[in-house]
Amino acid sequence: MIPRVRAPELPQNYFWLNTEKPLSLKQLKGRVVILDFWTYCCINCLHILPNLKYLEQKYKDSLTVIGVHSAKFDNEKETENIRQAILRYDVEHPVIVDSNFRLWEEYAVRAWPTLIIIDPEGYVIGQISGEGNRDTLDELIQKVIQQHQDKGTINFQEISLTLEKQRQPLITPLAFPGKVLATPTGLFIADSGHHRLIMSSFDGEILHLIGTGKSGLTDGAFNEAQFFAPQGMAFDAENEILYVADTENHTLRRVDLKHQVVEAIAGTGEQSRNIHPNGGAGLETALNSPWDLVKVGNTLFIAMAGPHQIWQMDLETGIIKTYAGTGAEACIDGSLTECAFAQPSGISTDGNELYIADSEVSSIRGVGIVEPYQVRTVCGSGGLFGFGDVDAQGEDVRLQHCLGVEYAENFLWVADTYNHKIKLVSPSGNCQTVLGDGTSGLQNGQGKNTRFFEPSGLSVLSSHLYIADTNNHAIRCVDLDTFEVTTLEFLGLCAPDVCIPPNL
Repeated sequence: MIPRVRAPELPQNYFWLNTEKPLSLKQLKGRVVILDFWTYCCINCLHILPNLKYLEQKYKDSLTVIGVHSAKFDNEKETENIRQAILRYDVEHPVIVDSNFRLWEEYAVRAWPTLIIIDPEGYVIGQISGEGNRDTLDELIQKVIQQHQDKGTINFQEISLTLEKQRQPLITPLAFPGKVLATPTGLFIADSGHHRLIMSSFDGEILHLIGTGKSGLTDGAFNEAQFFAPQGMAFDAENEILYVADTENHTLRRVDLKHQVVEAIAGTGEQSRNIHPNGGAGLETALNSPWDLVKVGNTLFIAMAGPHQIWQMDLETGIIKTYAGTGAEACIDGSLTECAFAQPSGISTDGNELYIADSEVSSIRGVGIVEPYQVRTVCGSGGLFGFGDVDAQGEDVRLQHCLGVEYAENFLWVADTYNHKIKLVSPSGNCQTVLGDGTSGLQNGQGKNTRFFEPSGLSVLSSHLYIADTNNHAIRCVDLDTFEVTTLEFLGLCAPDVCIPPNL
């Protein structure tokens, strides 16, 4: 008989979030407990959150999920940054900050995400790594509950928690804006935390609110449409069409400004589990966390974060398919069919090459869209753990989970997200810090005498750079002649349900 292993107790003296006081396995005796070992940069960790939420709600009187945040990046070790991630991704279970990987080691975890299942008597009965295991977990939980009901060792009662979102409601006019796009027609903002898009003038007048502000996947008029944490955008000025990466809906949406309607053009609304190169008709092909877009002629190129690939969509035929990347999570240069990326989250182009913010390898990559169609690493170490904050040349550069890149006038502007900086990179790989002192905060000013908080998106129009300063819930504007940073104010804009929107 295989000996049963008692689950190691949870430390009481660590930081806990989403709860008034630390929880212990002793006090949770009689309940099924799932420990979710995660880190908030990781796309796979984000993908299992909806599954955990489903299970928490289904078994709320007998299951407790506890997030164990074991940080990959230095920036993710800060408790306040974890709190912001909990708010951004609407995590509703307790989270313990696993300082120095103590719990990770005690539970012999080897990868993000890993789920440890503990029975009502406090014994470890299962471990699952990776994503896509909801049905397996559901069956296991049902079986365990039945067994312990028969034994009389289950304790049916709901546990009351004090959530971070109750302490800090998202009532700011913008909530975790992920991307921004400056066009001659106006400024487009992915108001990701409010599940909507905003179009404004450059002096802050609201021109359009697109989406109800409630998460969902609904086409139709601007005031009826629904998105789920939208991110990158691309604009067709001639036809007044905005293309949107509707990230958590795993779809691409088309926003027609003339007729003021939204429609899906690719994706089924379900997350694809296929990491191998594939494709097909837009609305018949499942996608996996499209994060950013750029339009070249009649082709949309997509940073598809989930399968670690670059995709393309022919807007005439409606066919969408993998363009580059095997699906492996790595930094491998070479041909389009042999290369590999790691959670690509930003995309831009000079017309000959795509430039990719390859976040999990903290590198900027170049992808040829003309012959010889090669992939290269512009700067960064190219390793999954090769991160830091070093201005240098090529492979000596160190970034930390960069999420945004913008090509303008033969340079690349990079949102070095976890370093809270904006850097300027030459296509040959020289990298220099231009904005931000490396400390998280909201500080206007000039050059490095400024502060940002996990900036994620960038867009240049003429002599101004616009920054989606995500955790500050703000859009920042940089005068590129003086490097003076200001914060944009939006007239009459408020959070959904906080005030009546302007009659647009």
